[in-house]
Amino acid sequence: MTCSLTYDLVVSWDAELSALTERIAGPMFTRPEPRSTFGDLVRALLADVPRKNSWQLADHIGHVKAHRFEWLLNGATWDADALRDEVRAHVLEHLGRADGVLIADDTSAIKKGDRSVGVAHQYCGLTGQVENCQVMPMLTYASAAGHAFVNRRLYLPESWTQDSQRRRQAGVPDEVVFATKPALVIDMLKEEIAAGTPFRYLCGDSGYGRDPDLRAFCHGRQIGYVLAVPVDLPLIAVRGGGEPVGHLLDRLPAHGNAAIWERRACGQGTKGIRLYDWTCVPVRLAEQQPATEHAHTVLIRRSVADPAEIEFFLAHAPLGTPITELIKLAGLRWKIEENNTQSKDLLGLVQYQVRKWTPWNRHITTVMLALAFLAGTQPPYPTTTTPPPTREKTAGHRRNHHERHSRTRAPALTGGDPARPGPAVHPRHQRHRTRPGLVSLPPPPPSPRPAQPLPPTQRPTTSRSVNVVQGRIAGTLGDTCWRRKRPQTGYFR
Repeated sequence: MTCSLTYDLVVSWDAELSALTERIAGPMFTRPEPRSTFGDLVRALLADVPRKNSWQLADHIGHVKAHRFEWLLNGATWDADALRDEVRAHVLEHLGRADGVLIADDTSAIKKGDRSVGVAHQYCGLTGQVENCQVMPMLTYASAAGHAFVNRRLYLPESWTQDSQRRRQAGVPDEVVFATKPALVIDMLKEEIAAGTPFRYLCGDSGYGRDPDLRAFCHGRQIGYVLAVPVDLPLIAVRGGGEPVGHLLDRLPAHGNAAIWERRACGQGTKGIRLYDWTCVPVRLAEQQPATEHAHTVLIRRSVADPAEIEFFLAHAPLGTPITELIKLAGLRWKIEENNTQSKDLLGLVQYQVRKWTPWNRHITTVMLALAFLAGTQPPYPTTTTPPPTREKTAGHRRNHHERHSRTRAPALTGGDPARPGPAVHPRHQRHRTRPGLVSLPPPPPSPRPAQPLPPTQRPTTSRSVNVVQGRIAGTLGDTCWRRKRPQTGYFR
């Protein structure tokens, strides 16, 4: 199945982008200059620019200097939260469904100095270790039509919230206080509920699944969730008392028995369908009750390649929900990872050159708008698929070149009678049937000198030398590709 991508469709995307930026910039700005600059910024973020800082974006769009983009982010008067509301409205217009899902996760931006707002030595999910970075909890809306960011926050460590001088220099508002990352997700969920965002479930990793306040918020509002949880999540044991969720493996009848596991697909990945072995166990949380007509279930996922790799998911869903639906929800968590990768690699999410609170929110929200535009302008796919043309020959059907010239060989290839003559060949195709023969050459004269044996070939004795050669070849090709000038082939220039 192929998409109907045409030149007129691409031109219509350019017109849609202009209409979108003009409609959003109209109420936000009172003068035409920032309206035009805002449209140029969104268009430049969507272009093929190697590094999307202010100078390179300005050079691509045709500005003499970068001060117009810098003033738009740092000095102009406009509300980034109003732009976020417009991003949400655009996402829901194109991707909104009644069975939508909200996905929470945080992304990181590694920094070198200590003056960017929120930067500190803290855990960085990008590298899996402590880095000097900024941490941004994000919220993605996902449905069968696509997925895109709808909300964002900047995590401020206590070293920032308790330092009044750093807050003042970075322009942090007085009403911003310290809040954990799950608490920031709760604030974003409240905003989505107030905005009327249609969603049924919340998905997230174990950093959010282990937080009792986030789970209690969902219980109080009858919001379903499928959250990854750590192995030490406290549960109520069958005979009373408490036990961690990791002990559920001991309660299974036979850990090595394949009958208790079912191999299911939980979504499409970059390398194909993601297949895992799954099993489920009804559980009760310690000191937490599910919402009315809801129940808690633990999904246990086991890797097919490495059975020792096991992950636990806590599901809070209405009674009677199929387990297959919960498995698909567990796989939807990777949609926000795709948004993080696309925004960083294609739209410059973390390539900003701003340090203060307000410019940071403006840049991140503008990138969210660019991603929402891409998610809403996917090529249309045909609703019905036509069967491939059959190979049956009808009256007047023109045979292709291969069929015309392979008719005489058909009996031998298909096991027919070799003595039976094949179909007659048209005289004008006789020239294709003849093949030139080989020319016989006289034998070479004997050499007056005796034959000398060749020296033995020096073969590598270890695989390390082969790897070194392969590495040099790969490095040479990599340097060649890196020095090659990249063409400016973006959608919008």
